[in-house]
Amino acid sequence: MIELHTWNTPNGRKISVALEEMGLPYRVVPVNISKDEQFKPDFLAISPNNRIPAIIDPEGPGGAPLSVFESGAILLYLGEKTGKFLPTALRDRVPVLEWLMWQMGGFGPMPGQVHHFLGVKEAADQKYGLARYSAETRRLYGVLDRRLATVEFVAGALSVADFAILGWAWRHERHRVDFADFPNVGRWYDVLMSRPAVARGFEVSLS
Repeated sequence: MIELHTWNTPNGRKISVALEEMGLPYRVVPVNISKDEQFKPDFLAISPNNRIPAIIDPEGPGGAPLSVFESGAILLYLGEKTGKFLPTALRDRVPVLEWLMWQMGGFGPMPGQVHHFLGVKEAADQKYGLARYSAETRRLYGVLDRRLATVEFVAGALSVADFAILGWAWRHERHRVDFADFPNVGRWYDVLMSRPAVARGFEVSLS
């Protein structure tokens, strides 16, 4: 049974959704980031960047235990392990990697900054950062919307890239984004959220 060390965040939900979709047994080990538990030595041993999520697979390659940190790396590992949601043919795999890297590099860090600046109390301190990162977040939603005008899922077939992006689209209201402005994203989101395994991935307690 895989150990999922995580908390109730977009990056944590990526992995619970993937585990449910892949049908892998797992147990949640909460890491309370509001109490700085991500800095404890036991967690740093499997996630040296002190960020959730991380996993421990007791039946890793060759039957030996393996820990994996960074949500994108975890998704790729689980896809390789199960042979699900990660194509083997290079031509088909490339768009999965592209959109996974797109999420990791932008559609996560940028809305994450929106989350941060929304919490800044002083209007003068909040103004520039919130405007900058809100504009970039909306630009990224536009990129995604244009992509989803031509395909059902971001890489064509359902893949780990969709699970990665969904974790952050789940917080669209917190980003002050209305899907009425991005109808293709809204269609994609509704399709994914209606999947029973995805629903379980969001319902499981991570805290």
